[in-house]
Amino acid sequence: MDFENGEVICFNKPLDWTSFDLVNKFRYKLSRRLHVRKIKVGHAGTLDPKATGVMILCTGRATKRIEEFQGQTKEYVATLKLGATTPSFDLEKEIDATYPTEHITREKVDRVLKTFVGRIEQIPPAFSACNVNGKRAYELARRGIEAPLKAKELVIDGIELLAYDLPVVKIRVVCSKGTYIRALARDIGYALDSGAHLTALERTRVGEITLDKCLSTEDIDVFLEQAIPAGRPV
Repeated sequence: MDFENGEVICFNKPLDWTSFDLVNKFRYKLSRRLHVRKIKVGHAGTLDPKATGVMILCTGRATKRIEEFQGQTKEYVATLKLGATTPSFDLEKEIDATYPTEHITREKVDRVLKTFVGRIEQIPPAFSACNVNGKRAYELARRGIEAPLKAKELVIDGIELLAYDLPVVKIRVVCSKGTYIRALARDIGYALDSGAHLTALERTRVGEITLDKCLSTEDIDVFLEQAIPAGRPV
């Protein structure tokens, strides 16, 4: 493999790793294996620390393909807890409010999910990387500053209810670039006349790349040993 010329490598990002943690880990091990001081490595689509799943890394000239991968359809499996919200809409922050769930039925959840299919407007989470007057929204949120975030148009190709065990539901979401599943959880909770936040999120597909095609971070050393045999000219 020619990493300096450009390669595409897919990983299953671990829980509590940032996207940059994964990039930095792979870049460090790759540069050491190649005996170079610097090599370009980037990722195609951020995953939150509390999310796992498909993460595409591009090296060298293949970083020019990042925008191509970012524009491809994504698929997620999300676990929502109804009746409670957090400021981050996931487990990064503690629960800040609780709501009734007694009125929620499986049929009601099914009906509400259908209303999100198609072209929708979504306001990004305050704890996101959206740019607000030159600052990241999460930087302002962590300082207690409320930043006005504009709604963005996106497409939800499909939502399927996978499991229902009130107050927990599991859904599969197929969506376009720019979709915040945390914000979708927030909006689903609101549409159910309750509240909701993510307790687990896994990106299961980006375009044609699925989890079964992804490496574990524990496989990096073995992968590089096979891709760059010892003694090979670099």
